[in-house]
Amino acid sequence: MKDFINRLYRNHSLIYKGLLFICTTLLIVYLFPKSGKFKYNFEKGKPWQSENLYAPFDFAIKKTDAEIVEEKRTLVENSTLYFDLDNTIEASVKKEFEIAFKTQFSDSLKRSLFNKLEHSGEEIISELYEFGVLSENYNYPEERSIAILVGREKVKDGFFSNLVTQERVTPMISKVLKKDELLEFKTEFVALFFDLIKPNLSFDKAFTDRVLQGDLDKIAYTRGSVARGTLIVSKGEVVEGNKFQELKSLQSEYESQVWNEANYNWVIFAYTLLVSLALLMLLLFLRKYRVEVFENNTKVTFIFFNISLIILISTLVVNYNSQYIYIVPICILPLIFKAFFDARLGLFSHVLTVLLLGFIVPNSYEYMFLQIIAGIVTILTVSELYKRANLFISVGQITLIYIIAYFAFFVIHEGSVDTLKWETFIWFILCGLATLFVQPLIYAYEKLFGLVSDVSLLELSDTNSKLLKELANRAPGTFHHSLNVANLAESSANEIGANAMLARVGALYHDIGKMKHPTYYTENQSTGINPHDELSSKESARIITNHVIKGVEIARKNNLPDRVIDFIRTHHGTSVVYY
Repeated sequence: MKDFINRLYRNHSLIYKGLLFICTTLLIVYLFPKSGKFKYNFEKGKPWQSENLYAPFDFAIKKTDAEIVEEKRTLVENSTLYFDLDNTIEASVKKEFEIAFKTQFSDSLKRSLFNKLEHSGEEIISELYEFGVLSENYNYPEERSIAILVGREKVKDGFFSNLVTQERVTPMISKVLKKDELLEFKTEFVALFFDLIKPNLSFDKAFTDRVLQGDLDKIAYTRGSVARGTLIVSKGEVVEGNKFQELKSLQSEYESQVWNEANYNWVIFAYTLLVSLALLMLLLFLRKYRVEVFENNTKVTFIFFNISLIILISTLVVNYNSQYIYIVPICILPLIFKAFFDARLGLFSHVLTVLLLGFIVPNSYEYMFLQIIAGIVTILTVSELYKRANLFISVGQITLIYIIAYFAFFVIHEGSVDTLKWETFIWFILCGLATLFVQPLIYAYEKLFGLVSDVSLLELSDTNSKLLKELANRAPGTFHHSLNVANLAESSANEIGANAMLARVGALYHDIGKMKHPTYYTENQSTGINPHDELSSKESARIITNHVIKGVEIARKNNLPDRVIDFIRTHHGTSVVYY
């Protein structure tokens, strides 16, 4: 048991990587679509490249989005409007009319004329309330169909033009009086009916919307069907019109059909194999070419975390609306990896991530081509990330590459630029702007994972920083020595292609431990007095070698990155200290 525990302890780093590998694989597979992948690629207006395709099962032909939108629009525009009728209003108006009419018209009129006027008034009321009077004006077309309800029963139907609005009362009075040759009494009748006429119809919006929604729910999203074994498309035949819609329907049916448990498990197993294969390639690359990264579990976790994060964000965008997929700033990934590691690792990780995203995004070949080219441009153009101008220039170049590549693909697909979707270029510009977010992201990662980038190294190289100013004040000779070593180290690193900024910063801080007892080091002995003359040899050696340990303590207290502390810890090597 003890041997087993010891073996576990000795191999704890590999065990951690194995668990990280498994968890990342499962997370990515969880994000992937759980249906089968349609194995044919086709484009509208292009010849069918595969062999003759026969329907593998019965399926319905789906209507296009444009057809469904048009059908819904027609339903909405032609739907019936429902109005509630108050039956008591008309009878009430008639009673009030009998009283008001006698008051309005004097008994001095001839009996025949008086009776004729009264009959005309009753006729006006009947005309106004034949369908009903609206309580307010509504902006509907006159040919729109309507239904009059009492309770919830339809008692009459017609058109919106049959209903009387407030501005139609006077013309209707004129119409009846003109027919009865009584137009000279128009003013009196208008004044009479001004207070008498009351609306008896109210628009029942809730019921109208409910009926409309019921009609919308009944819309069929398919038109016709294709029987199993039917020839859908022949090799070389141009995919357009109904052929294209049949293929889209077959693809949708294939990818959305209900899978039985066995099929589902096989799909999950296949995805797991492919994802684990891609991540295994990344681990093997690190083990063979980036051993120092492979042996650092924090750095391996950082790499896997960023790949998973990019896939998660892309999946969320595709699930929301796949047309926005190009807004996701995929090129942040190689930028981050180049800032913390190197260009080769950044490009390798970027390509593997884009290959994994090919399972999620539509038009996967086009997407992968654009993203891989953009990733290569990112690696080739971005240098010295701590210089702000370089990042802006590189992001501009990346955006331009996106636009050029998308334009080329569109022309290949469509054969012209007449239907070019210019708004897609805006998405690429937004993607470029989002890529600029890499700067604050790098800062956050430095704090979270304890990594160091060239941006932080530039800040640390400032000789006006608190720690270096303290070194200059307390140990001026050591500070001068450190500056000389920094210049030499930077020049040497530039010659051999190493990280010159890291070498310079490491050299600036390598002797900060001498601040504890500066006069014990010869470069700081300006008075000619040597404290070692009064010490034993062992005591002198202990004080001199202790500046390494003191330097590490000071560095940790001042939150210097581990990569810089390594220079302090190792700058005397492992050999014996000689005078």
